Amino acid sequence: MLSTLAGAATRRPLTVICLWVVFLLLGFGLGTGVFGKLSDDVPDVPGTESDMADDYLSGISSTGESVTAVVAGESVSDAVLRAEVERTVAEVREIAGVAAVPNPYGTPGLVARDGQALVIPVTFEGGLSDDAEEEATDAAVARIQRIDAPDVHVSGGELLGRQLGERAQEDVKNAELISLPVVLALLLVVFGGLRAAALPLVIAVSGIAGAFLALFAFSQVTDISVYAIQVTTMLGLGLAVDYALLMLVRFREERRHAESAEELVEAVHRTVAAAGRTVLFSGLTVAVSLTGLLVFPSVFLRSMGLAVAAVVVIDMLAAVTLLPALLTRFGGKITPSRAKDQGSKDQGEEGRGEEGRGEEGRLFARLARFATRRRIAVLVTVVPALLVLALPVTGMRIAIGDARQLPSSTEARQLYDTVGAHFPPGTGVSPVTVVLKPGTDPATADRIRALSPTAESRALPGGHTVLELQPPGSVDGKAATGLVERIREVRGDDPVEVTGVAARLVDFRAMLGDRAPWAALTVLAGIFVLLFAFTGSVLIPLRTIATTLLSLGAALGVVVWVFQDGHLAGLLGAEGLGALSLTAPPLIVAIAFGLAMDYELFILARMREARQRSGDDQEAVVTGLRRSGRVVTCAALLLTVVFGTFMTGGFSPILQIGLGLTLAVLIDATVVRMLLVPATMALLGRRAWWAPRPLRRAHERFGLRDAL
Repeated sequence: MLSTLAGAATRRPLTVICLWVVFLLLGFGLGTGVFGKLSDDVPDVPGTESDMADDYLSGISSTGESVTAVVAGESVSDAVLRAEVERTVAEVREIAGVAAVPNPYGTPGLVARDGQALVIPVTFEGGLSDDAEEEATDAAVARIQRIDAPDVHVSGGELLGRQLGERAQEDVKNAELISLPVVLALLLVVFGGLRAAALPLVIAVSGIAGAFLALFAFSQVTDISVYAIQVTTMLGLGLAVDYALLMLVRFREERRHAESAEELVEAVHRTVAAAGRTVLFSGLTVAVSLTGLLVFPSVFLRSMGLAVAAVVVIDMLAAVTLLPALLTRFGGKITPSRAKDQGSKDQGEEGRGEEGRGEEGRLFARLARFATRRRIAVLVTVVPALLVLALPVTGMRIAIGDARQLPSSTEARQLYDTVGAHFPPGTGVSPVTVVLKPGTDPATADRIRALSPTAESRALPGGHTVLELQPPGSVDGKAATGLVERIREVRGDDPVEVTGVAARLVDFRAMLGDRAPWAALTVLAGIFVLLFAFTGSVLIPLRTIATTLLSLGAALGVVVWVFQDGHLAGLLGAEGLGALSLTAPPLIVAIAFGLAMDYELFILARMREARQRSGDDQEAVVTGLRRSGRVVTCAALLLTVVFGTFMTGGFSPILQIGLGLTLAVLIDATVVRMLLVPATMALLGRRAWWAPRPLRRAHERFGLRDAL
């Protein structure tokens, strides 16, 4: 397949380039339409109790979405302001599609006790089309915002999703404006020339376009979370640069022996055959890591897994088609890398320029020799240190979160802060909703009512009754989730269902607990098979999985320590929230595990080549790290820059994911790959490449045997 793709790219480079230009236009034209389709509704899990009860209530309700406005900054009892608010309420009621707008002055709880703020909830009719609901929302918001008061903020419902989409678009744009120039500057240092440095950015832009287009396609069949746009764009940009870097480093090596146009084309073919296979295999490991998300029934997790996998595939295709086409057209102007030991050309990759005794990679060779000679000392120092960093994971909590996750400049956060400053704690917190079906024992209903002093009841068609219990504290805090669990204990075998935000969080946590072992088994089995096919060893995959889990645990532990416990969170423009966003841990684990495999495969490829050439297991470890260390370090640095720039938006879930991936990449590419890998390989010695005879025969027949 790779030879076919390389042949097409080198025979008709202009055609391939033109096809990718069309793809880019679609991505940045049609694909950006996804920003208007983003949703903030993440925790729904089809088939759970909370989901089915919510569907039932939505089906019988005559009302739809709602938005909330808060007016503050001066005494709301002022006659002029009161007259304007009441006039606004009357006019909003007349807007087509609006179902109800209570007068805050005549409704208990809507005017703050300090007299400095009031709340105006607006409820829309049920069954409205998207266009009609959007038109009604815009008209209501426009009228409310004309109220002459120091602070007027409106958010919630469909409007919140739109506000978050606009914020996500702004954050992505800012991240690209920051990251692309920085990445270009670093690539100039790596390659020493503008032409070579610019090519990874072309592939990176293709990755961004692919992210937009993939998400837009998925938005036609399912909801796309507001978190998805930053995550997929971040990963698409980072992996594209990563893959292009690996390809270009190999091309510059092959370029040493290409003088004519025909030899240049051959150099491109050799690059795709070698580094292209590494890119392909690395992409497969990322995709396999993301299959774990498909095990969960959550629409959000499944759509994220599919969307990110699609972006990985697009990056792979760009690296093995667009980049070879560009190299065919412009590669003759790219300076080849210097061969520092021309006398050892017959010992290099495919006999091409071994720098083995030269200066390149000397630092990494020293690190490898140190780790192999002091392997026990390295293990007893590094492993406990990583375990200590991972300790906070044992106390990790996840929550849906509230507006504190948003930057202070967003409308939803300003509304939240204003309400919190003037109203009692818990104001605006969604109640725990209990549906009592026909046949429910009245004594059970009474016991459920007794769980909350503010329980409200209303009858529904068909003999159903709805209870609304207001939990103390936050919408997804311990008190709210504890109330859900207590109701489910009290109901016994009666036909009672619980829904609401807190109930959806309880069901989401239960889903994660039930499916996480199967997700882990799926990912680990897939990674083991791929690594066995790559190395022919059963011990190297086990060693790789163990060391990767160490770096992943350490990174996740720091994220918990910062964002859950609040240590140093202020340095990132965040605050300790008492829990992580429920989106962060599964995405950090899935993506970081795949990224770690990228670097592992590249190092193992070089080690395997050196071992096949010399037969010396320990020297193969040193040579492999010397040959791959610079590329792995540069790739990790570039990924860190990309992830870091996406953390400038101030959106807490993205900050958590960005910090987790940044730390995972840095720890893995430095401490793990430069110290733990050579130490453990030296400890295993020749046994590292061992496999039982039946598996060895299977690998000889089906495994990957060509040099990379």
